[in-house]
Amino acid sequence: MTRPRFHLAFPVRDLAEARAFYGQLLGCREGRSSDEWVDFDFFGHQIVAHLSPSETGAEARNHVDGEEVPVRHFGVILKMPDWRHLAARLENAGAVFLIEPGVRFEGQPGEQATLFVRDPSGNALEFKAFADDSRVFVR
Repeated sequence: MTRPRFHLAFPVRDLAEARAFYGQLLGCREGRSSDEWVDFDFFGHQIVAHLSPSETGAEARNHVDGEEVPVRHFGVILKMPDWRHLAARLENAGAVFLIEPGVRFEGQPGEQATLFVRDPSGNALEFKAFADDSRVFVR
């Protein structure tokens, strides 16, 4: 089944920092751009970093399975080998994790590997994987 691509626009304080984080660190191919925004291929989805320094750095958090999860975040669900590769890539790059790579909801229907990082503008990103992809929406 082919899924629709997701589109997300979000604020950044500096486009060069966004290019370094999304393009170089995460390996997202750059698409169109202007002096005020940059498109990235975010694991097959389109995200757009818009220059807007006054809108960055939201801090609200909710308690989820023993962790304080940033309320405002986005991310992607990867296949487990891809998640492990990305976690190692981030660790090797010295990334500061908001939530260290690990397993959430262990032994429960929604068990998942997850990690959280912030981009240079303070946007929180979650990368997760399920051992069984059919369990993504299981209650």
